[in-house]
Amino acid sequence: MSAVMLLGLTACIFVLAYRYYSAFIATKILMLDDRNVTPAISCNDGHDYVPTNKWVVFGHHFAAIAGAGPLIGPVLAAQYGWGPGAFWIILGSVFAGAVHDFVILFASLRHKGKSLAVIARKEVGPVTGAATAVAILFIIIVALAGLAIAVVNALFHNAWGIFTIGATIPIAIAVGLYMFRIRPGAIVSGSIAGFLLVCAAVFFGHDVAQSGYAHLFSFDKKVISVILPAYGFLAAALPVWLLLAPRDYLSTYMKIGVVLALTVGIFLINPQLQMPLSTEFIAGGGPIIPGPVWPYVFITIACGAISGFHALISSGTTPKLLERESEARMVGYGSMLVEGFVALMALVAATTLIPADYFAINTSPAVFAKLNMTVDKLPELSKLVGIDVAGRTGGAVSLAVGMANIFSSVPGLARMMNYWYQFLIMFEALFILTTIDAGTRVARYILQDILGNVYAPFKETNWLPGSIFASAAVSCAWGYMVYTGDVPSVWPLFGTANQLLAVLALCIGTTIILKIAPQKKYSLVTFLPMVLLAVTVITAAAANVRMYLNTGKTLNAGLSIIFIALVVVIILDNVRLWLQLFKTGKPVGMKLD
Repeated sequence: MSAVMLLGLTACIFVLAYRYYSAFIATKILMLDDRNVTPAISCNDGHDYVPTNKWVVFGHHFAAIAGAGPLIGPVLAAQYGWGPGAFWIILGSVFAGAVHDFVILFASLRHKGKSLAVIARKEVGPVTGAATAVAILFIIIVALAGLAIAVVNALFHNAWGIFTIGATIPIAIAVGLYMFRIRPGAIVSGSIAGFLLVCAAVFFGHDVAQSGYAHLFSFDKKVISVILPAYGFLAAALPVWLLLAPRDYLSTYMKIGVVLALTVGIFLINPQLQMPLSTEFIAGGGPIIPGPVWPYVFITIACGAISGFHALISSGTTPKLLERESEARMVGYGSMLVEGFVALMALVAATTLIPADYFAINTSPAVFAKLNMTVDKLPELSKLVGIDVAGRTGGAVSLAVGMANIFSSVPGLARMMNYWYQFLIMFEALFILTTIDAGTRVARYILQDILGNVYAPFKETNWLPGSIFASAAVSCAWGYMVYTGDVPSVWPLFGTANQLLAVLALCIGTTIILKIAPQKKYSLVTFLPMVLLAVTVITAAAANVRMYLNTGKTLNAGLSIIFIALVVVIILDNVRLWLQLFKTGKPVGMKLD
């Protein structure tokens, strides 16, 4: 099958889904109404609650949710062939991920931008509220560690990438000051200036890497493992308009621009998918993912189809920025479809590589030797990008090589493959870092809410001592896991934890729909994906527990067991409430302040 046919089919499905399915949810189930005042306006404090243009919010939200999952997950899942990954990305995005994000964003808008834990406590009860708060805090710390490790592995000893990524921070602060303080509302001029500055950072990064100052930007893994949580602290503690929102917004231009450029490149080249529809590893025993396609493709491709991490953004920073309730459809449902398309692009880029080259990049030399495969274009690709790409596991490098190979196949661009490779490594890092900064801020909100039960001022998100303490605590927690861990120890835990959080959010979303929808059957839009995901992910988590115990990773096994127990408790508590709600004739409404 050609890449163009697959992408064209996906685009048509996503357009129809947004036009009809999201409209059905918005008008018939959630009944969005712009007469309702959003938290950004009613709680405007100029710090966390700030009325913001919908396109800026879309950019921030997309940048925040689009982390490593839609890039690395599909690449790793390509081990099974292109079919299983494409199937889950398309159907998962439409019927699970986008619905999940949309419903939780709506619920948070109606609850003054409060977190998922607060919504759970009000709408379900104290048991679910407490279990949700603990589960989210543990899960988000693990998720941030998993995402950060991917950045560490992409940027260590890469002066070009570190210079470019570092430059986006002062650029974002300058754009934030310009758009929100110097010339409020100057979206167009601020966006153009920021975009040009980011492009300049990419271009001049090559010169820096080739200069005598390269050593100033070339760090080992341990140093980057300290720098990342320090950045997370700043992004969580500073006002949202100063760093987080403009940086995510500008990064979105880069992300969408690269995706569009890759789309054009694919349509010009029309490469064939070299990986078959399915491989012999579909039953298990693969060199990258040892388990069978079910349940592991569902936890490997996380953010590209559905991600519990998105619920933290949909009930964290985003609802505090939206000016109108109707904009939740575009931001919540629409952003997830764009991310699904990005995930499919990543899958296409990986599967256009010769299978032997793909496995040579994503496995160690010792493991690859046992596959009895012979590389094809890998030596040539390594020469073109300027480094030996064999044995660079984790998915990021094979994705960058695959995308660079497509770009360099366009007439006249072959000599620029090293630029494309470094540019795309930076592109992947931007994806991940924008999720880290928003995630750390959301975790700060959650921790402050928990601590507020002991000392009331913590509940005030704009209380400076509380925000600084919570930001530091969260950053140190996930930073410690990054500093002491690695991909094999953290990524499987991240995958199951992230999807268990999605189960939790869909469960609470089902309760909300049962309370407000004119017909109880409408709750199926969240209930059906919840059941599918619950069975799948709990099965995967149980398999991970056995794996961790066999390898001596008792902490990871213990965390996995805690996650499963908390989610089961939450599901049972919600089922208790569902039985009561089915006995009511008319909608009872949400418990709003």
